[in-house]
Amino acid sequence: MTIDAAPGRIAIAHDYLTQKGGAERVVLALHRMFPDAPIYTTFYEPEGTFPEFKDARIITSPLNRVGMLRKDPRRALPLLPLASSLMHVREPLAVVSTSGWAHGFRYDGDTLVYCHTPARWVYLLEDYLGEGGQKSLKGRVARALRPGLTAWDRAAQRRRTRYVANSTVVKRRIEEVYSVQDVDLVFPPHSVSTDGPQEPIPGAEHLAEGGYLLSVARLMPYKHVDVAIEAAARAGRPLLVIGKGPEEARLKAMAGPDVVFAQDLTDAQLRWAYSHATALIAASHEDFGITPLEASAWGVPTVALRAGGYLDTIVEGVNGVFVDAPTVEDVTEGLRRTLSRNWDRTAMQDHAERFSEAEFARQIGALMGIMGEGTEEGPTADEEAWV
Repeated sequence: MTIDAAPGRIAIAHDYLTQKGGAERVVLALHRMFPDAPIYTTFYEPEGTFPEFKDARIITSPLNRVGMLRKDPRRALPLLPLASSLMHVREPLAVVSTSGWAHGFRYDGDTLVYCHTPARWVYLLEDYLGEGGQKSLKGRVARALRPGLTAWDRAAQRRRTRYVANSTVVKRRIEEVYSVQDVDLVFPPHSVSTDGPQEPIPGAEHLAEGGYLLSVARLMPYKHVDVAIEAAARAGRPLLVIGKGPEEARLKAMAGPDVVFAQDLTDAQLRWAYSHATALIAASHEDFGITPLEASAWGVPTVALRAGGYLDTIVEGVNGVFVDAPTVEDVTEGLRRTLSRNWDRTAMQDHAERFSEAEFARQIGALMGIMGEGTEEGPTADEEAWV
């Protein structure tokens, strides 16, 4: 769905475009809505994120020139407050996709902030670091920086026009953390279409012969991919793990021969992954649970943690089952219940349709239309947005 907008009137902003996650799919949906709008972001790694962004005009911070930081923006944590504050967005209306940095850019006009969560590295630091990261150098640095980052984050929030939450739990979190009561709720879209071509994942072809369990998540501590690996082993089922992140080496070391890892997949490869899976394991604390919707479009049920965004996207008995804790025992029992049940594929697909990209575009477009009433057209942003 494309929305007509005068050139130089609307901008899109995002924390960083370096991976293929749900937040990046939201930016992709916004890019399809406003194809002429520039995208402001601290880092852009074309090979790490969706190829469709190569058609966009992307404006980055000077830090993007540092390859090590571009590959892993978390390394730039001490520098990101300044780099974000120097990003200058001159368009009179901006839609901002953020979980911490992009709402701190400098905006000349109104802002519609689509918040995936208030900064996890400030307000959910223990969850962000995981058990193994609490005493690490990264953990010590993050805790030392937290007071300053909190002050910076709250100052950024006070300058913004309007917030939109991507899930019920994030709406409550925004209201509690920022003491903001006027928070709209718009669910993000799932966009792995079942209509396109499929392409087998190299090294995983043999898994498709009898079906496999699936994990689609960044390899971060709070995603609990280690729990998925151990539960799959207990269930005697092979597992396909799709994702990348700092936990990769540890997870590969603990995985047996029935676990295959894959990352940086095309949509055709993701279609293949979902179409041959028997169940998805989603045992993490998610702000919005988008992967169960992608699985539901293929008639694949989900074993999900009864928490966070999964409460918005899972209807127990329709497209998945809940477990009460991200433990190997609970997830193994959830797998037993899931694999012993006959699922209604049509009911799953009907549920997934409620979270379409067209509905997302309609709601965001309506909110931006309300904000844009009476806004004068501003100047076009130039490439040196950070000065």
